[in-house]
Amino acid sequence: MTARCSAISGRPWGRRTDLATSAAETHHRGADMDETLPSTDEPDFGIVSRPGVPCREVATWRLDIAGVRPFMSARLSGSGLCQADWVTEVLGRALVEDLNERSEHLLGGPSGRDEMIGRPIAEFWPPDSRADLAELIAEVATARPPRAERTRDIASLLLSHPVLTVRRLDNGARDTVIVTVTGPLKDHRSYWSVRASEERYRNLIRHLPNPLLRVDARAMVPIFTQLRTEGVHDLGAYLDAHPELIDLAKHSVRITEINPSAALLFGASSTAELIGPVTCLFEASPETARRVMIAHFDGRRSHAEVMKLRTLDGRLRDVQMAVTFPTPPEQLDVTVISLDDITDRLRTEAQLRQLQADFTRAARISTLGELATSIAHEVNQPLAAIFTNAETSLRWLSRDEPNLAKVIQLTTRIVASARHANEIVHRIRSATAKHTPECLPLDLNQVVNEALLFIRHNIETRSIQLLVRLGLGLPDVIGDRVQLQQVVVNLLVNSIQAIGQAGEGRIELSTGLGRDGEVAFVIRDNGPGIPEENLDRIFDGFFTTKEEGIGLGLAICQSIMAAHGGGIAASNSPEGGACFRLWLPAQRGAATQG
Repeated sequence: MTARCSAISGRPWGRRTDLATSAAETHHRGADMDETLPSTDEPDFGIVSRPGVPCREVATWRLDIAGVRPFMSARLSGSGLCQADWVTEVLGRALVEDLNERSEHLLGGPSGRDEMIGRPIAEFWPPDSRADLAELIAEVATARPPRAERTRDIASLLLSHPVLTVRRLDNGARDTVIVTVTGPLKDHRSYWSVRASEERYRNLIRHLPNPLLRVDARAMVPIFTQLRTEGVHDLGAYLDAHPELIDLAKHSVRITEINPSAALLFGASSTAELIGPVTCLFEASPETARRVMIAHFDGRRSHAEVMKLRTLDGRLRDVQMAVTFPTPPEQLDVTVISLDDITDRLRTEAQLRQLQADFTRAARISTLGELATSIAHEVNQPLAAIFTNAETSLRWLSRDEPNLAKVIQLTTRIVASARHANEIVHRIRSATAKHTPECLPLDLNQVVNEALLFIRHNIETRSIQLLVRLGLGLPDVIGDRVQLQQVVVNLLVNSIQAIGQAGEGRIELSTGLGRDGEVAFVIRDNGPGIPEENLDRIFDGFFTTKEEGIGLGLAICQSIMAAHGGGIAASNSPEGGACFRLWLPAQRGAATQG
């Protein structure tokens, strides 16, 4: 079969050819070929295409290999034709004399053809088939008889099923070879644009301050495909039954590139230390590898979570990991993993929570100090009852005929009063104790009533009118009982102190449902209110208008409400006085209280 095409000028010139090949097989040609080049000054050379391959799918180069022959003669006694230094030497001595338009598109840079003429082919040929080209050039350059042709299937990023052919021209051009590559394009990019894009990508990864890893996860594609073929839809359940697949994945998926920031995070002396299986990434968090596999299998675009990372020098770090998976038609060997070391941030947050807890406890003690009179009054009531009942019991016992029934009755009262005193002491200790917040379903009305027990005596001794309107059928809220009591007590104390400056007053308390379904608590007083210039600052830490205040009470109230997912707001009532409203999210699915 004869295939005729003209590479540059369009003039046909023929030769007999048969290039049907098997994969990775090298073929020898030459005995029956007419190697006469066209007689023209116009740059023109022939292209021999495979049967059924359009000429537009053939890229052709004419190379001067005069420098290759002596180099190969000196190397004939050696071995290792595929060594990288040998490949570079051969391709560096093969100079580009001419090329067609398709070749210019595939390998040309911004300057195109002019940039390539006279330059070594090593500067342009892609790495995935450099060894193939060097071997074929070397074989053709040293072949006997001098007419020779070699053909091989090669790998290519841009071409589908590409075939590389190298043949030597012998009619006065012993040092000239024609190189052709056939195969349809996968897309319209050139190798130069791909190299430039990859270089930009590598530079971006290399210089970003975030630790980044490039991972090749192609080994899992056929495994996932087989599992889907077998009807596996729930990979989590499958991994529970076959945990060995997780270990296989950790050893099959490989880190191919890592930036200096990631090497620093791992405590590696160079990025090369981490090139290899991803086992080091999941050593301290094996369950993370499982969840990443499930996300990939389910077709998700990304996965993120906080995990533990063990560095090469044994340190344990907390990192925020994010994985971005490739999806066709993207390059399937590029999975990007970013790591953000949050160890110091988590430590600072823990210290901040501890500091906040210490301030909260200090504020509780400060508030209870202001309530000392009320506390003493509450404790004195059961103590006085105990004293009275004990004296009466003694009198009944001192009679000539003791009334034991009366003594039993009085003793029972003594026990009840002692129990009441113990409950008061327990409540005070709970309010001042250093404890871990315990979030449980709570009835806000009950929390308000319990807070009133601390403060009612102060209200009564100051002749303050207290109006309490608690909503019926309110859903529970989730919160810490002691902290919420502290908020209510703090707001009550503030109202009492404000009214004390204005004389006889009134405090109104109410609970109910807000417009968005939240559970709300409102406290109003008829004191002087809040100066307008202070409304925006009233919840700031250490802001106070009291001579002996430290400015932490309302700031802590705000932080407690925020930690419970709610909030607090201050305003002035139109009829005078201050108004504080706090709200908490209702427990989902909670039944209302009757």
